[in-house]
Amino acid sequence: MIHAAIVGYGFAGRAFHAYLLAQEPRLRLTAVASRDPERRRQAAAEHDVRTYADYDALLEDPEIDLVVIATPHDTHADLTIRALEAGKHVVTDKVMAMNTAECDAMIAAARQSGKLLSVFHNRRWDWDFATVRQIVTAGWIGTPFQYESCITGYGPTGGWRADAARAGSLLADWGAHLIDQALLLAQSDLESVWCDVQSRKWGQSSGSHGVLQLRFHDGLLFRIEVSRLARAPRPRWYVLGEEGGLIKTGRDPQEAAMLAGNIDAAREDPADRTRVFSGRDGLASESVVESLRPSWKAYYANIADVLLEGAELAVKPEEARRVVAVLDAADESARTHASVACAGPEAGVSSASL
Repeated sequence: MIHAAIVGYGFAGRAFHAYLLAQEPRLRLTAVASRDPERRRQAAAEHDVRTYADYDALLEDPEIDLVVIATPHDTHADLTIRALEAGKHVVTDKVMAMNTAECDAMIAAARQSGKLLSVFHNRRWDWDFATVRQIVTAGWIGTPFQYESCITGYGPTGGWRADAARAGSLLADWGAHLIDQALLLAQSDLESVWCDVQSRKWGQSSGSHGVLQLRFHDGLLFRIEVSRLARAPRPRWYVLGEEGGLIKTGRDPQEAAMLAGNIDAAREDPADRTRVFSGRDGLASESVVESLRPSWKAYYANIADVLLEGAELAVKPEEARRVVAVLDAADESARTHASVACAGPEAGVSSASL
């Protein structure tokens, strides 16, 4: 049995990590740390756990094996390194850290301690991503040359995520997942990044509308859009290949089902199934594809497999660092209004290690 503690009991800590830890029988949520006394009371009532106001006191608890960091982005590096130095395994929520220098320090601390370090990129198990990846890998649309991956809606960002000093740009939140998915789908090294982030209407420093374009050495163009200013909806995925294309609407249904209390009850609206357009042999056709149904529960099942059975880690810190390397380049591009070349080992972004 692996005894886990969550640091931070806001939305991510409570709704995501506490819930998903409870779905894995080999992991037990034993403690929660929060500076907020009301959240400590809430955690104790909901999970019958020990609570800590002081992080160092949590790290001194000999029963804790695994520390889950669910705090603002600007705290991830410090809290992670301290936990690793205290001999704890660590899972940190995405985004891994505020920049690649912090990521490098975290990875170095993990290697020095010999402890596990992973980043919660749970959206590798999104139904839409898994389905798009299967369609592309099977060759149904030929070689893809353009992806559009969008998460849009309307309304201001809430809480600390609105503050760029604590969160980075809005692309560091949802965008971190989309970048991770892009790097998994790409078949060649990243060549350049172009980015534009606008802070309109609400004046929030993290931005309200962001567009990121990744160009790869084989010519693939991957466009990511994250917007809080989009009254008009976009499809979740729009992909063009040399022999066809696809459109996927709707978001992964697991979050809504989880928040309702049962992730296994997730169901996809039939209207949101993937539409695949093909034109092989000169014959145009359209088909509707049922989504694959991986589960976010696989993330913590893998953590247990690694710690108890020596399995391979599904989300390695070096992979999460590549996401941050792209975000670093995106920040530079948004600041300079120019594309940023990021091919080569100095960028830390290479398909060879995906």
